[in-house]
Amino acid sequence: MKNRRGQSLWIIPIRVPSRIMLEIIIQGRGGQGAQTAGNLLAQAFFSEGKYVQSFATYGGARRGTPVSSMIRIDDQPIRLRCNIERADAILCFDRSLLDARLLQQADRDTLIVVNSAGLPEDHASPGDYRIFPVDGVAIAQENNLGRIVNSALLGAFCCLLGSPAVDTLSTTIFKAVPVKQKENVAACQAGFAAAMHLFAQEEPALESEAT
Repeated sequence: MKNRRGQSLWIIPIRVPSRIMLEIIIQGRGGQGAQTAGNLLAQAFFSEGKYVQSFATYGGARRGTPVSSMIRIDDQPIRLRCNIERADAILCFDRSLLDARLLQQADRDTLIVVNSAGLPEDHASPGDYRIFPVDGVAIAQENNLGRIVNSALLGAFCCLLGSPAVDTLSTTIFKAVPVKQKENVAACQAGFAAAMHLFAQEEPALESEAT
């Protein structure tokens, strides 16, 4: 997507629309915290008054096997009881899982955030998808969390998604995590700021031209 000067805009937030269900997939490996991240995100949306449905699927019982957390958010009670076939947004904890199988659940409008130190062009090969790399490991390590990337990736994800509010997510994380509450909140906010810095630099120029 480009602005009126032909400059590329990396950030294309998906706002949670009223009366339209939002479907999210969080993909990771066992032990990476994808299910925990899904629970935290669901709790944050619930805190903002949304109806939420959250469930997980497992590729096996061993650590390192693929794990998917699926979340539906709506302004109305959710009646669906099936897996998500086409996601509005995907958060991928492991770049190696961003494969054809996962991308079958996306289309060109799906927001895809991947835990990666690479550049956007490094992820152009899978096809015409909106893939945004965020270095969750670096952010986690800067906040004394080692390789625990849940909070950092959730902060970046909610920035690009446009919801829930980062303050809501930070409060949810602070109340839910058993240790290093301040470090996890700091990582969440740093992830949010990193996404804003990397992908929203063109937004003020676009807004000024639109007025």
